[in-house]
Amino acid sequence: MHRLVFLGPPGAGKGTQAARLAKDLGIPHLSTGELLRAAVAAGTPLGRDADRFIRAGHLVPDDLVVQILSERLARGDAGQGFILDGFPRTRAQAEALARITPLDRVLDFVIPESLLLERLTERRSCPKCGTVFNLKTRPPRSDAICDRDGSALVLRSDDRAEAVRTRFAAYREQTAPLTEYYRAKGILAPVDATGAPEVVEERLRRAVTGAPSEGL
Repeated sequence: MHRLVFLGPPGAGKGTQAARLAKDLGIPHLSTGELLRAAVAAGTPLGRDADRFIRAGHLVPDDLVVQILSERLARGDAGQGFILDGFPRTRAQAEALARITPLDRVLDFVIPESLLLERLTERRSCPKCGTVFNLKTRPPRSDAICDRDGSALVLRSDDRAEAVRTRFAAYREQTAPLTEYYRAKGILAPVDATGAPEVVEERLRRAVTGAPSEGL
């Protein structure tokens, strides 16, 4: 059973690694943002409740997010496990999650903020197809042009330096303390998230299958 949570600051590579590992393990990769959008699009009772908060510009309450997540975890494809990316973000969310499912491992992506700032501010996205490039590590073939459809690449507002620093501050305040919460439960496994994706992937696999450790 692989019931996994990925923790780590913005830009640490959680989404990329979660998608790869989920495919290899044959388990779903669950993002709360995607779950909320799917519930709203499907017009479920919970989705309609969530939509009212979203349309009003408010955060969807934790109890509603947990209900939507609980429904998703009850589906057959999550029977052998799942990867949660982006949830929980706070101690209250972690405690709510514990009431609906046990976890086997929490993977904590560890990487210096200076490197993350460089990664995020060098990202460029295609507004049409959504492909993400990095001007240093994964540049487009033509400067500022998407390889797939020729659209002009853009720097997203939340990837600008000041916005990135704000996201880091929110992570340090709200989510970073979860490492102590899960370490106390004996299921925290730190992962060195520096280096090429293939290198990080190998470290992640060892962390998933090996015994949790106290440090890198």
